[in-house]
Amino acid sequence: MNQSPLFENINLFEIDLPLQKIIQKNNDPTLRTDLKEIGKLIGSDKLINHGVLANKYEPIFHSHNSKGERVDLIEFHPSYHALIETAINNQMHAEPWSSKKSNAHTSRMAKYYLYSQNESGTCCPVTMTFSSLPAIQKYMANADLWVDGILSKEYDSRNIPYYDKKGLTIGMAMTEKQGGTDVRANETIAKPLRERGRGKLYQLNGHKWFCSAPMCDAFLTLAQTDNGLSCFLFPRWKEDGTKNDYRIQRLKTKLGNKSNASSEIEFEGAHAWLMGDEGRGVSTIIEMVSLTRYDCMIGSSAIMRRSVNEAIHHCHYRSVFGKKLIDQPLMQQVLGDLCLETNASLAMTAFTAHCLDNQDTEANQLLLRILRPVGKYYITKRASSVIVEAMECMGGNGYIEDSLFPRLYREAPVNAIWEGSGNVQCLDVFRAFSKMPELVEVLLTELEKVDNIHYTTRVDHLKNNISSLLSNQAQARFLTETIATLLQVRSMAFFGMDESVSQYCNARFRQQTNMFGNPLIEQPMQLIDNTYAFN
Repeated sequence: MNQSPLFENINLFEIDLPLQKIIQKNNDPTLRTDLKEIGKLIGSDKLINHGVLANKYEPIFHSHNSKGERVDLIEFHPSYHALIETAINNQMHAEPWSSKKSNAHTSRMAKYYLYSQNESGTCCPVTMTFSSLPAIQKYMANADLWVDGILSKEYDSRNIPYYDKKGLTIGMAMTEKQGGTDVRANETIAKPLRERGRGKLYQLNGHKWFCSAPMCDAFLTLAQTDNGLSCFLFPRWKEDGTKNDYRIQRLKTKLGNKSNASSEIEFEGAHAWLMGDEGRGVSTIIEMVSLTRYDCMIGSSAIMRRSVNEAIHHCHYRSVFGKKLIDQPLMQQVLGDLCLETNASLAMTAFTAHCLDNQDTEANQLLLRILRPVGKYYITKRASSVIVEAMECMGGNGYIEDSLFPRLYREAPVNAIWEGSGNVQCLDVFRAFSKMPELVEVLLTELEKVDNIHYTTRVDHLKNNISSLLSNQAQARFLTETIATLLQVRSMAFFGMDESVSQYCNARFRQQTNMFGNPLIEQPMQLIDNTYAFN
């Protein structure tokens, strides 16, 4: 009695009204059909159970086989492979690079957003494979050996040489224990095997504190050459069909992200191809880093949405003090506020996808330079608090390990930390403005496209103070958060989310508040009903 039914066998696309509005803007009926199918699949009890099992039975590292030979194998539960296969079959790892559709980034974002609501650990190799291809195509002399395998719709989990596989995945190994985010402090050494230069084989010796998804077929990494920090692609298997000379030392024991393997590795003369020029490692790999940061926006928006879905679903069924939770004014305020956060985060992520789809304009190129660090900082930062608040709506049912909430909560920080934590993103925002002064005008011009008195007051304040803010690094977080909230409103307005725009501006920007200084959501049920299509 008085329990909400399990949140399963629910079409995640059909209940997501803001996502439907975003897709409507694209006028792509085929995509809408695809998303209906994916939403049904990801919301099914079968896929949900795969997510549970992939996290319950964590990866196991096998250093040697029964004959004492070094193998460096990671064993995964079959559900892990089933989930990645689902993502790759639906081109979530490569659609913008394999499709000629003008909205390929938006299409991929929407699919990946639905997929990520169920299980996030498998997103790591999918994201890195997606983000690696532009760099491989641009900077790798023998890219043709890899491109077809990366673009393949087939998932091939076998540990065999890349040239014998039906599909390839790419990982990353950048961080070293003495440097962390400061990759220029890396001490791994690269020496040319014969000739030196782009596309040539080098030999790596050193240590990586984090190697993400060590079951991938190859990894982008950074190492020092005579000319400075350089970028390399090293495969698990060498050209002659023998195992490459690196060793997995151990798997990381992490707070969350349990289904995914993260490792420490040791290079012992590993073969690797130089990508780009020696000494240009950071500039070579930066495009991959920018795309992985964008995927952190997708992932955090997704787990926020899933937590709010569960909360709204529960409140429609659960009665307290003789009344359904969804009908109680205080709960409506909580749910309405959660809807604002999730809608704004999705809209900002989708607006980033729109700019990626339309990079033919200089304005969109400049906006991307600011959207990704701002979004990566703000959206990933908000995820933890949104999930906790949604969990509280569930009461004790949300706190027990049988529910999805503990996994969502443990998952949230990884998107904020991976690929540069909060301060790194805020300093990158500062760096963008200093290197591209024209970005200020482009940003302000974009922000001025929304007509709301409370919002306009904030934009004017930013315009009048941005120079002084940029002169003081200690203000980097305040500046980034200010830009983030304004870009969220602009993004919602771009996709026609007028109700969310009005409510967001009233709740976040309005100066007049109630007697306790806390602005109320004025029409919370209207906002909830425009967010979640409850049947």
